[in-house]
Amino acid sequence: MRAVQIREFGGPEVLRLVDLDVPVPAEHEVLVRVTRSGVNFADTHQRTDTYLARQTLPMVPGGEVAGVREDTGERVVALTGTGGYAEYAVAPGSLCFPIPDGVDDGTALALLIQGLTAWHLYRTAGRVGPGEAVVVHSAAGGVGSLAVQLGRCMGAGRVIATASTEDKRALALELGADVAVDGSPDGLAERLVEANLGEPVDVVFDMAGGAVFDASFAALAPFGRIVAYGIASREQNELRTGKLMRTSRTVAGFWFTHCLERPTMIDDALADLFARVEAGELRAVVGATYALSEAARAQVDLQERRTTGKLLLDPSR
Repeated sequence: MRAVQIREFGGPEVLRLVDLDVPVPAEHEVLVRVTRSGVNFADTHQRTDTYLARQTLPMVPGGEVAGVREDTGERVVALTGTGGYAEYAVAPGSLCFPIPDGVDDGTALALLIQGLTAWHLYRTAGRVGPGEAVVVHSAAGGVGSLAVQLGRCMGAGRVIATASTEDKRALALELGADVAVDGSPDGLAERLVEANLGEPVDVVFDMAGGAVFDASFAALAPFGRIVAYGIASREQNELRTGKLMRTSRTVAGFWFTHCLERPTMIDDALADLFARVEAGELRAVVGATYALSEAARAQVDLQERRTTGKLLLDPSR
């Protein structure tokens, strides 16, 4: 089978298209013939071995796929951990979910890691209360575009989006944000407060870290929360406990991997997301689809913020 493999850590050039044997599922695993592979920012960290979990070489990257179960012929979306950038992938049977009729592969993949992350940012990590003002950074991205839309149905008040370009900010407004502002760190705290009608904000969802995190923290109201769910800037932040006490602010972390240890955190949330899509309440923004041979370009485009929505790989090309 065709697959993208990493044999050494490094830049996008280490993503090489190779021929490998079709993987053999172990007990409690299933083999999926892949129709689409999801591309996530975490994949770029895996490629350089700078992710939260250390990687082992050689490795086929890719933590999620959509396709057809070889044993039952059922259309599914599955969490693979690794191995997704390929024509075939194995996944635990417990992390393999039927795709409802009428939901396409790209939408199903958008709802898996990104959709579940957005859902848990509201319900689990951010614990957004009725009427609270929420800031969604990178609002045109895979998680952000869904988090903007989930604001109202999750009970949020004012939804403030940030994005790097006018086109991306326009998309965020189209998806339901009350206001969209430039997400660059210079003057960001002031822009967020202004966007919230002069009041500090209640909750911030941040996947950038670095200066964006610091500016977002400064814009929080007392008892406000900032949820760190990514480090796209590759700049980690440090906080002193005295500062947290003086401001009565909360910093929470969210790593999707921990949901895998708690099946109900996936099953119930994914069912809710699928139901919202089928009811027309939620639209997955599916961005570009790249050939499997273009995996390196897909990761570069993602890192350089050239993309919107969910990125996919087509293993047939």
